[in-house]
Amino acid sequence: MHRRQMLLQTATLGAATLAAPAVARAQDSFSWKMTNAYGPGSPFYVEGPGSPRDFCEKVAAMSDGRLQIQHFAAGELIPALEGFDAVRNGAVEMNAANAYFWAGRLPAAQYFTTVPFGMNFQGMNAWLYHGGGMELWDELYEPLGLKALPMGNTGVQMTGWFREPIESVSDFENLKMRIPGLAGKVYAALGVDVRLLPGGEIFPALERGVIDAAEFVGPYQDRRLGLQNAAKYYYTTGWHEPSNVTELLISRAAWDTLPADLQAIVQTAAMACNLESHTWCEANNASALKDLVENEGVIAQTLPQEVVDELRGATETVLNEAAAEDPQLKKVHDAFMAFKQEHASWAAVSEAPLYSL
Repeated sequence: MHRRQMLLQTATLGAATLAAPAVARAQDSFSWKMTNAYGPGSPFYVEGPGSPRDFCEKVAAMSDGRLQIQHFAAGELIPALEGFDAVRNGAVEMNAANAYFWAGRLPAAQYFTTVPFGMNFQGMNAWLYHGGGMELWDELYEPLGLKALPMGNTGVQMTGWFREPIESVSDFENLKMRIPGLAGKVYAALGVDVRLLPGGEIFPALERGVIDAAEFVGPYQDRRLGLQNAAKYYYTTGWHEPSNVTELLISRAAWDTLPADLQAIVQTAAMACNLESHTWCEANNASALKDLVENEGVIAQTLPQEVVDELRGATETVLNEAAAEDPQLKKVHDAFMAFKQEHASWAAVSEAPLYSL
């Protein structure tokens, strides 16, 4: 009897010893900061369904308050496009932006936002989650002490706003246009004077004639900026951004301090926002475009086919030339294009017939 009691006590003590570290880990709490490339109040990019602020709230709820993330819109803690350095130097743990803003230091990063004549929301996410895209993203950022996750997607975007109509490719010559990413390089090859401006600076620049044209997102977001009051020609094809990924940038050192369950919560919340933000855009753009055309005098139309053909040819040249000069970029480019080709073969027998009904 005495022996059984000793064994029971020993087993109980051992179980308590084993459980103690797990309980301690479960009680760990973290307080992080997130900066943002977009200004206060911006739907989708700052607040609302699927936004970075919504992400922070989801993480807090899912973790029962163990991971609290304080969100700062552009200008509230740092300027709009300084989030990359803020995360890298440890000033903050997270930043919300688009990876193509870092093209000057990491050209390959652009492929993790969008590629002209690239893939739509379905294809882009298929590549990232299941086609090796995330692994390439990690490989690109890990040497810099960074990790990234997709946290949003606008879906297909509008070509943009022009003060004068675009009737041929010659109309691009010396045109001053706000346009980021790889599409900016394509436009530049056709004679456009490309400008990179934060969202909050687009309207005043377009209104004052500092720029002649501007691309932002789509009808809902563009109307909110008032771009219809600075230009009336609104073009579409989606050639330049068939989808657009919001990047959640994370300090790798901070990420590694999180226990596995909190890492899973961050990943799951980011994936939830990726879906929710896209469906929010899909739900709001139709009525916004209708309002712009019927009540604001906007002329919405597709680019002439010969202009699109020129853009496609210039895109192929620009992408191939850049890949030939940068082995890191070439690796990402080749992987992206190989997956795009495979996905397009499926879309040709699934999506394309559906839209032609």
